[in-house]
Amino acid sequence: MLAEPVQGALRLAAVSRQARALGLGPGLTLADASARIPYLVAVDHDPAADALLLGRLAEGCDRWTPHVALDPPDGLLLDVTGCDHLVGGEAALRETVVRTIQGARLHLRATLAGTPDTARALARFGRATVVPPGHDEAAARPLPIACLTLPETTRAALALSGLKRLADLADLPSRPLAARFGEDLTRRLHRVLGREEGRITPLRPVPAVSVERAYAEPIAHAGAIEAGLRELIGRAAGLLDAAGRGGRTFEASFFRSDGSVRRIAVETGRPVREAVTILSLLRERLDALADPLDPGYGFDLVRLCVPVAEPLRPLQTGLHGDETGEDAFGDLVDRLVARLGPSRVLRFAAWDSHDPLRSSQMVPAHGVSGEPWPVPEPGEPPTRPLRLFDPPHPIEALAEVPDGPPLRFRWRRVQHVVVLAEGPERIAAEWWRRPMAPSVEPDAGPARERAAYPAPTRDYYRVEDVEGRRFWLFRAGLYGREAGHPRWFLHGLFA
Repeated sequence: MLAEPVQGALRLAAVSRQARALGLGPGLTLADASARIPYLVAVDHDPAADALLLGRLAEGCDRWTPHVALDPPDGLLLDVTGCDHLVGGEAALRETVVRTIQGARLHLRATLAGTPDTARALARFGRATVVPPGHDEAAARPLPIACLTLPETTRAALALSGLKRLADLADLPSRPLAARFGEDLTRRLHRVLGREEGRITPLRPVPAVSVERAYAEPIAHAGAIEAGLRELIGRAAGLLDAAGRGGRTFEASFFRSDGSVRRIAVETGRPVREAVTILSLLRERLDALADPLDPGYGFDLVRLCVPVAEPLRPLQTGLHGDETGEDAFGDLVDRLVARLGPSRVLRFAAWDSHDPLRSSQMVPAHGVSGEPWPVPEPGEPPTRPLRLFDPPHPIEALAEVPDGPPLRFRWRRVQHVVVLAEGPERIAAEWWRRPMAPSVEPDAGPARERAAYPAPTRDYYRVEDVEGRRFWLFRAGLYGREAGHPRWFLHGLFA
């Protein structure tokens, strides 16, 4: 039995069938239960461990149907529409599920009905069986009102009215019933009786393509596993080719005979359907696993899914029939992601911000495209340098007027005389961010200087010295309004 603290007292959270036969039940204090049965054994209730076990069971049930949903705290809902013929019918499917889960020494009640609400109610409060099609209401009418999981106040009001079973409510007019007890009651009633179609929200989205192979005898040899995977990849590639699509994500699921499931997923930067490419990516992923794929007593089912698929453009080839550099580069990125992980292969992406410190960022190589990169005007020099200093480097500058461009500046002990200057380009800090003044560590060289947001307002200049080198400078703060003596910074170099 399981016990948990409730309002300062230890109470039973769950009891075994033997304890229930002796008159114990959830909610009873542990002291009262121990007084009735001196040899009682109770352990602390761990809801997190229960949720973890329920999630593992849901993973294992994925072998029978892709539509598996949690029904906390101790239930699972499986939509087996169109799946029962794979194991010989509904009764055979139910028997298979029960036998597999009971093999893990778990007590199970399983009911197969036309709607999820009917199946849940019968499994928890009725007889565990297979309801014939069209007989959901007849099977649910004898159930108690508790199967509707109503609030306690509503259940008490129904009991005072003499309504204790679904049959007492089924024949009553819906409108007066809803007016007195609420529309939630009638909605739950109609779903349990099978009058309304119910849906479940599966834990995993239905993939665009799914192929699998079951083995009469579990396989454990690496060569047999790879041969089965190669066969599934070929079948999936054929389905994608027929649909004119390519996969962006491929997931291989290995179901062990003891119920454990291991999933390996790879992503691609572009839609692909070449079997050789997919197999090489999965090999890279398998080789890079910190926890190697352990077959245990063997895998009795291997499945390959394509959760994300997109239209695939025709492959662009060169004059000699080889792939273009773009496709070859994409294959390289895919292999790196498969081996190192998506968080370790990054690329630069444009960001919608006028602040040069935030106009780009590093994102996963297989992430969304994001904002398009700005295109310079034809024949015009770039407005922003490709290389920015982070943080900007403080410099000493001399200007003809306080709010004008610099005439000369000193950077890293080298004097630069400005012959051309363009600007200013005034950039203010983003109003929703708090600007921070520059800070420089005392007695530190340029490498240890730091400045996050040098000033609320910055005036940028593109300048060129006598030797033809071009710089991107800015003055931090408006003269006379934000700073008495604005400071100058070098933010980037033009190539």
